[in-house]
Amino acid sequence: MRILHAIRSVNPEGGGPIEGVRQLGHVNVRRGHTIEVVSLDSPDAPYLRDFPLRVHALGPGTLKYGFCGALVPWLRANAQHYDIVIVNGIWQYHGFAVWRAFHKSDIPYVVFTHGMLDPWFKSAYPLKHLKKMLYWPWGEYRVLRDARAVLFTSEEERVLARQPFRPYACKEVVVNYGTAGSPNSPETDLNAFYGRFPNLRNRRVATFLGRLHPKKGCDLLIEAFAAALAKDPDWMLLMCGPDQIGWRNSLQAMATRLGIGDRITWADMVKNEMKWGAYRASEVFILPSHQENFGITVAEALSCNVPALISQKVNIWREVEQVGGGITATDDLAGTCAMMSRWLQMTELERLEMRQRARQCFEEKFEIHRAADTLIHVLQDVVGHLEPVSV
Repeated sequence: MRILHAIRSVNPEGGGPIEGVRQLGHVNVRRGHTIEVVSLDSPDAPYLRDFPLRVHALGPGTLKYGFCGALVPWLRANAQHYDIVIVNGIWQYHGFAVWRAFHKSDIPYVVFTHGMLDPWFKSAYPLKHLKKMLYWPWGEYRVLRDARAVLFTSEEERVLARQPFRPYACKEVVVNYGTAGSPNSPETDLNAFYGRFPNLRNRRVATFLGRLHPKKGCDLLIEAFAAALAKDPDWMLLMCGPDQIGWRNSLQAMATRLGIGDRITWADMVKNEMKWGAYRASEVFILPSHQENFGITVAEALSCNVPALISQKVNIWREVEQVGGGITATDDLAGTCAMMSRWLQMTELERLEMRQRARQCFEEKFEIHRAADTLIHVLQDVVGHLEPVSV
């Protein structure tokens, strides 16, 4: 197949959506498919050099909406090169541009909402929700309504997406989603990691990996660590991720007030061997998010036999709990402390069994080849003008 992904940016700091494009694209290129990306990045953006797929960078887009006058003409002029278009994410111009270009044509498109219809955003950002309500009827509603399929990465996401906006109509399809494990040996990853963070060698490490953002529950994590784990001097908290909104100083001040400033290692964004080394050096991975569509970092941690302690607002929490690859709880201080306390109360044999089930959970639910198979199956159904079905 000839597949075009449309996305606002291929900047790796964008998190899960672009990482999913990269990893799924890598697998499907190896299987003989043609995978390209059109984005609203500036053509001279430095991260384009390292992106493994062909990118048509037409930006920069203007404002947060990312308007780009060149996008619709480019889509129409190049439509014959592709069998199908995948829109990654909503609420920005690239999705509306795909609708403008193709909703009256024979070129099919599908949409990954990537959790952006979760009702949490309505309660967390009520003023933004009002703006979205004004935009919905003539913008995003039409984008989803006319898509050949709207793709959700879990049943939880599909159900939640129906709540915030009316009218709501689309062809819902739940697909597998996932990631690949580390391509390196454990020794390679750990040597890279400990070379940069020797202070964490031989320590008990609880790791967070993601954007420093209120939605991720970073403040909850720090407060819970102080209450539940910091009493044991062997425990350290590793915070990995970009500070896109300038929140890190406030989080560091909180840690200082709680008396654990010297127990937290701040690693900014980690990549390649450094990222995988962070997982492998961890006893547990913790993500107490208030909203998380999939949580690709959860799958990455599981692939390294690291149990995931996640809130029940991470939409794959049922899958993790079902296989026994981690511990889940509510997205508040009591719930986050409870997950940590339960881990401490487990015997060493119980912890070993959970580590084994973590890897089992990854292989059964989130391994990238399963996700790639599901996606191609759905796209082939769409291109063949068949009604897509959940698989």
